[in-house]
Amino acid sequence: MLPAERRDYLLVRLHADGKLVAKDVAAELGIAEDNIRRDLREMATAGLCQRVYGGALPVSPAVADYASRATVATSSKERVAAAAVALIRPGATVLLDGGTTALAVTAALPRDLRATIVTHSPTVAAALVGHPAVEVFVLGGRLFKHSAVTSGAAAAEAAQRVTADLFLLGVTGVHHEAGLTTGDADEAAMKRTLAGRAADVYVLASSEKIGAASPFVVLPATEVSGVITDAPSTHPVLTALSQAGTPIIPA
Repeated sequence: MLPAERRDYLLVRLHADGKLVAKDVAAELGIAEDNIRRDLREMATAGLCQRVYGGALPVSPAVADYASRATVATSSKERVAAAAVALIRPGATVLLDGGTTALAVTAALPRDLRATIVTHSPTVAAALVGHPAVEVFVLGGRLFKHSAVTSGAAAAEAAQRVTADLFLLGVTGVHHEAGLTTGDADEAAMKRTLAGRAADVYVLASSEKIGAASPFVVLPATEVSGVITDAPSTHPVLTALSQAGTPIIPA
């Protein structure tokens, strides 16, 4: 099997199985494990997979630019948003992450809901301008244009002054082994800071994020209050998360 044919085979297997274990594939093909690891490095460089210890996982489509993500799995995000809104109690203080699913949350809020929403997303804040009963606070800082959120020292310092009932966390990948991941190190750090300021943290996880991974870990899946998703309950990643003690909230 030529190297190009082998990489095509690996890509098919990755999509079919949801992961690749380098030593297992090497044994199946009767070649050195180093060859498979080299293939995975090249595939990761091309954006075809996310390398993890021992192999690879599917790359998350949610690491695309903000405009592109707005057109991905829109109905899935709407279902997740509706389930997330059901967790917001009247009078609550909510930390709302940035991203297209968080934007769907703003659209799903009942018009008579009285709450305080704190966000580091100018896009989310702007979407709440016309909401009559929601008080909005924006955390300032350096604008990370890829996700249209603020991050860095100023944003993190502002977040430390907030105590919230709930944080609705956006990530680009959800996996029982790789954890909750995103594509930028500073963004991951900001999400961790926000998670530390809320009594409960729920993950907004439309179906395309389940089983996918990105380079930077936000939190282990065991450290959140639950994962809100419309992915089938039989998905092996959701099964593994549930067995590990992470509640799954169907959307």
